[in-house]
Amino acid sequence: MRSSKPRRPNHAFFLHSLRASLMHACLWLIGVALVSACASPQRAAVNRQADEPPRVDYSLGEDEISRMNEMILSQVQMNGDPGDYLLGEGDLLRISVFEAKELDTTVRVSSRGWVTLPLIETVDVKGLTAMEAEEKIEQMYQKRFIRNPHVSIFVEEHISQRITLVGQFKNPGTYDYSTKQRLLDTIALGGGLSEKAGQMVQIRKSRHVQGQPDVVMVDLDQLIRKGNVQHNIEINGGDVLFIPEAGVFFVDGAVRRPGAYPIKHRTVVQEALVEAGGVETWAVKDKIKLVRMAPNGSREIIDLDLGRPDVKEMPINDRDILVVAESGAAGFMKGFSVSILGTGFSYYGR
Repeated sequence: MRSSKPRRPNHAFFLHSLRASLMHACLWLIGVALVSACASPQRAAVNRQADEPPRVDYSLGEDEISRMNEMILSQVQMNGDPGDYLLGEGDLLRISVFEAKELDTTVRVSSRGWVTLPLIETVDVKGLTAMEAEEKIEQMYQKRFIRNPHVSIFVEEHISQRITLVGQFKNPGTYDYSTKQRLLDTIALGGGLSEKAGQMVQIRKSRHVQGQPDVVMVDLDQLIRKGNVQHNIEINGGDVLFIPEAGVFFVDGAVRRPGAYPIKHRTVVQEALVEAGGVETWAVKDKIKLVRMAPNGSREIIDLDLGRPDVKEMPINDRDILVVAESGAAGFMKGFSVSILGTGFSYYGR
């Protein structure tokens, strides 16, 4: 009989099993760590969202916007005289001389504001209305060639005088400015207010006129619903009109990025200035004006000093307007000016 010997353990198989077990354990630990890492930011985000207050809805609502648009259309007066259009570079004019048809011509206003006509050569028409240009050309022909001339000018292409509508208009864009218009006419030209429209409109004037503001702020509630005709200001060719969404504040003056900014939950004065790129080096930090809607519907003007901690932490409200003053020399060089109708507030940095 064969004697039975005990089997020797298989060391290779044992080591292989041990390595496999260790590998599974490591993979399991890595998986647990990854799940925990992914879950932590999600839990943190949920916690942050739970801590943040819900965003306030400042919109007027579809019904109220519809009522305001009806009021706009009922007050529109788009019946101006085309002769009030101010001529400028790029405009294409058809000029007719009734007593001498051979002098009729179609000509484009040059970059210098001139037109070239038969016999009298160049005529400076820039900044004139079509009617004023007609009278000027009649006088020039009468002086040398025609006893009692009658000149007619028809603007075939309006290039120099256009208005730009930006923001919460139903149909924003650039439009020909063929006749004098007022603010309500221009809003109607853009199709009225969109459903997200706020209650302020900002008009940036295309031409600087001494003693008049470059930026005008108008409260649409005063203009449309309360019928304050003084707010229905004249709009000129080249002006840019901006209606932001509801729930914004405005910053202007000596800041790097003047404009309108949304209120993000709780926004304070210091954050509002940061949103606008911060104040310029020539800003006068103790001469900041805050124009705010009072509970009775009027506007109040508050003087702010950034050197005070309580001012920096003052909450910003819907339709607040911050105007940062400029130092005298910078104000003279930059020439910034803003007016907020209905408040008596005007700032001239020159």
